[in-house]
Amino acid sequence: MRRFFSAAALGLTVLLSSSMVFANGESGAEQLRQFVRNSKTAEGDFVQQQLRAPKANESQEKGLKVVRQTQGRFVFQRPGRFIWDTQKPYEQKLIADGKQLILWDKDLNQATFRPAGQALAATPAAILFGETSLDQHFDLVEGEDRLGMKWVALVPKKNPNAKNGNDLPYTKISVGMVNGLPKALELIDGLGSVVLVTLDKIQLNVSLPANRFTFNPPAGAEVLRLN
Repeated sequence: MRRFFSAAALGLTVLLSSSMVFANGESGAEQLRQFVRNSKTAEGDFVQQQLRAPKANESQEKGLKVVRQTQGRFVFQRPGRFIWDTQKPYEQKLIADGKQLILWDKDLNQATFRPAGQALAATPAAILFGETSLDQHFDLVEGEDRLGMKWVALVPKKNPNAKNGNDLPYTKISVGMVNGLPKALELIDGLGSVVLVTLDKIQLNVSLPANRFTFNPPAGAEVLRLN
């Protein structure tokens, strides 16, 4: 757990459909709703960047600075099953099999298992790979057009049982849409840290084997089981 891994997947993650075509005037929020309703499975590539604002002694002209960058492959099946497979600069997998959330670190030869409920609820992946209706949990607010995308803010609805009104660690969640396709996910936490995930080469509603989300640690691996 010591290394930076998908805030997308730890959300994780949004996915694209080449078969969806929208009029230029379609709102970003409606594009996102239709995408979530119509995408049952998908897989593709991701690049994830952790960004920070320039420090006082650094040039302020270039804007946010990339602190870390990872890339790899993802696959999902609604509701709540996904694999966020980081391949560079190290190998690490985050897997949700419907019951458990599993972190596999190849370098450490270590697998960490925890119940999916509470752990999964705090991940962006649960937002985008889980429910078929975002409006049950979020208010979708139209944002600005930026970087060639229509941005939609996902504002969590208040949960009276949560300490801070909701269970998510992010103060802002935004999705960038282009012609009905989610192209980017932007996450900001309470400390102002920014995670930007961009997606590419997506195949939608692909056929997946029944054991696609099954993970068995290799012989000799350290296994941690957390409650």
